[in-house]
Amino acid sequence: MSETSAVVDPLTAALPRVSPWMRLGRRALGHHGFMAGALVLGAIVLLALFAPLLAPHDPYAQDVSLRLIPPVWDAKGSWDHVFGTDKLGRDYLSRLIYGARISLMIGGLAALISGLIGTALGVAAGYFGGKVDAAISYLITTRLSMPVVLVALAVASLVGGSLKIVILVLGFLLWDRFAVVTRVATQQIRHAEYIAAAQCIGASTWRIVVSEILPNILNALIVVATLEMAHAILLEATLSFLGLGVPPPEPSWGLMIAEGKQYMFFKPWVIVIPGVALLVLVLAINLLGDGVRDVTAPENRN
Repeated sequence: MSETSAVVDPLTAALPRVSPWMRLGRRALGHHGFMAGALVLGAIVLLALFAPLLAPHDPYAQDVSLRLIPPVWDAKGSWDHVFGTDKLGRDYLSRLIYGARISLMIGGLAALISGLIGTALGVAAGYFGGKVDAAISYLITTRLSMPVVLVALAVASLVGGSLKIVILVLGFLLWDRFAVVTRVATQQIRHAEYIAAAQCIGASTWRIVVSEILPNILNALIVVATLEMAHAILLEATLSFLGLGVPPPEPSWGLMIAEGKQYMFFKPWVIVIPGVALLVLVLAINLLGDGVRDVTAPENRN
């Protein structure tokens, strides 16, 4: 009986072993939110990268004789300007495509800067505790007491609006959520057995943080990074709408909405088109972040 029970089922043995990457790919393909966000965001990134090849016109070229041409779906529209033109006769589709570059650049770089600052502070507070935690918690509380929009408006009005200023201002203002999340996540795992084992074999603090802590809080970081990227894009649009963000004639989506607000009741497409573009981009980023969190969650790694 013992020999019979020890025999391995030949059908089971013949099945190919599925690698973790293959299981991860299957979960990703089966997650509808992840796929939708990835496809839409990927399409927007490709549009931004190949904007010089895809844009039908120069986004800065002005021709007042062509001002406020309606989109092609309007009875007076033209295929020469699929999304119409703005008040200066600039092609709206071309400006929309080039505007994706600005939104993605600001969102990505601002999230990167704030992520580096907030993650460093949060991991330090959660791992060391004590006075370090108290000092960093005070910094977090101080930052949370300052409204982001008001501070950004004040800095932009004093220094002046430009692409670099907007990126730096948002990067140095949006780190608090990274710090709060990483602090709590690090506190939850700092006494785990694998952390204690690494300390026992003499691993340095830097090695423990990089090899043990950061990989185990990566899911939380991904979610926060996507939220802050979307937040930065919306804040840039707000600043540009108020005239303190990206200066004209750059094709910022927020600036396009600001330039078209005086025509919103007569030519509503001048604000609807960039507004829908912002909505789609922010929604795609959030769907992708939620999908990555779900796909890479530890409970799904079977």
